[in-house]
Amino acid sequence: MRRIRCSAARSATATRRCAATSCCGSGRAAAPDRRVVTAPVRPDERLAAPAFPPDPAAVAGPARRQPAGLHPGSLAVGALLTALVALGQISTSIYIPSMPSLVLVFDTTSAAVSWTLSSFLLGFAVGQLVYGPLSDRFGRRPVLLAGLALYVAASVACVYVTTIEGLVVGRLLQGMTACAGPVLGRAVIRDIYGAERSAEVFAYVGVAMAVSPAVAPIIGGYLQTWFGWRATFWFLAAVGFLLLVLVLRHLAETNSYRRAGTLRLAGLGSAYVTLLRSPRFNGYVLAVAFVFAGLMAFTAGAPFVFIDVLGVSPQGFGMLLAFNVAGFLAGSIAAGRLTRRFGLDRLLLVGVGTSLVGGLAMVAFGLAGIVSVAVIVGPGAVFSLGMGIVLPNGMAGAMAPYPTIAGAASAVLGFVQMLVSTLAVLLTGAFTPVSQLPMAAVIAGCTVVAFAAFVMLVWQRPPAAGYPPEPR
Repeated sequence: MRRIRCSAARSATATRRCAATSCCGSGRAAAPDRRVVTAPVRPDERLAAPAFPPDPAAVAGPARRQPAGLHPGSLAVGALLTALVALGQISTSIYIPSMPSLVLVFDTTSAAVSWTLSSFLLGFAVGQLVYGPLSDRFGRRPVLLAGLALYVAASVACVYVTTIEGLVVGRLLQGMTACAGPVLGRAVIRDIYGAERSAEVFAYVGVAMAVSPAVAPIIGGYLQTWFGWRATFWFLAAVGFLLLVLVLRHLAETNSYRRAGTLRLAGLGSAYVTLLRSPRFNGYVLAVAFVFAGLMAFTAGAPFVFIDVLGVSPQGFGMLLAFNVAGFLAGSIAAGRLTRRFGLDRLLLVGVGTSLVGGLAMVAFGLAGIVSVAVIVGPGAVFSLGMGIVLPNGMAGAMAPYPTIAGAASAVLGFVQMLVSTLAVLLTGAFTPVSQLPMAAVIAGCTVVAFAAFVMLVWQRPPAAGYPPEPR
């Protein structure tokens, strides 16, 4: 007992000496205590967002170090991420000039051909629920590489189908693999640029993406005219293979929050519950989803109205889409330059309102019995102007407070977006295209829902913790 007391006394004396030496600044500094005491963390605390989430690029230490070559100002990385996010849009835009010809090729109806677009969107929606959580667990890079490899295989499979049913299945598989690019591209942008800069970066990505709906249908129109519809899928396979090589050689891992629990049923369910319980998250998601669904309704109905009803050539149809692209481009530029000045939510309100005006104008011309290129292209450009503002800001607003589950947040956003788009395409294809009215009615309905959801779930609520502050 005496030995224990003496030992304790010596320890206490040594402690006092170290404290005195450290406080007065003389002698050597006391050796730091290398023991680390950690409090137990519940699973829900791991998934919950902090008041203002730290960005991986801004946190010091090896665990949050930026991968080599992934600098926010890197033009090469920005171009690659843009191409990945645009992969789904390219896969639909380049295909639409071939849709009217498939009615004759497979001896079927326009409604059956519309299923090839609907099945792609459905596969695109479901696949995102897989790729998002997988990337949260294993990292963005390996999951992205696997998805792109499967996309190439699915595109080649579409070349060899001989029935419309086979093409529907092939497009379903293509959609389930094409979604790896957008869902993981968005997550990588969130990983690199963080909560505050994501809206600006998404806007500039949107500027570049605006080129794809203009260029892709023109390329698709020439491929259809010169080589037939199968050449379109060979082209998509080549694009997928090129992206696969670029990711393999130039994109490092960006997910600094990988953990095993994200694939467990409880952890995965907790992540989705965290997201779906947020009214603001739902408001941003619904605004993006229904505005994008309006675009998909236009994509499904426009080729039949322009080519079959108005007699426009496939190449000419691709040229006419340039007006929509110009509107989208202007909206994206406005979002990139004005978000920091006026705030994300203010610009979103302007965006959904502008898209609503375009959709209602198209319906008004249809109800008046006016069917011409101008009354479709004009309101379509106005709708696209608003969409150029909504998409980047809505994506950034939805994903801003969730750095630890960015893959799951991107997956939910993409799933709802494509599920609503699938329903919009099916509804548009259910009517015989004798005018623009069925297509316009679906577009207008989508914009009404988007506007109402944003106003009720976001605009009328105070900003929540974790979202970029609105300027006053």
